[in-house]
Amino acid sequence: MRRDVFQAIADPTRREILNMVAYQPLNVNSVAEKFDVSRAAIYKHMKILIECGLIDMKQQGRERYCEAKLEKLNEVSQWIEQYRKIWEVRLDSLEVYLDELQKKSALQIKDSKDENKKAL
Repeated sequence: MRRDVFQAIADPTRREILNMVAYQPLNVNSVAEKFDVSRAAIYKHMKILIECGLIDMKQQGRERYCEAKLEKLNEVSQWIEQYRKIWEVRLDSLEVYLDELQKKSALQIKDSKDENKKAL
């Protein structure tokens, strides 16, 4: 079964594993020690990350090391970017609308003060 990068980052444990190995390759035991679940459970998470192409597992002597391959996260970034652009346009429109409301409100307050001065 081929998995996609969205499936990999959907789980907080996998995101944390990615975060850990993003800075330096770590052996499987070092990663597993940081979690309150079994080594087998962590290995299953790592397997999904490997299948998604986000980490690579390399044998060095008797140890297995996980190394991040974060290029695949560009797919997520591109997907998010399309929505960022949509929301920027919407928020810019909201800003213009709120500015107009604020100007109208300020004008009404000024007109009301002017009327009160005339009445005196």
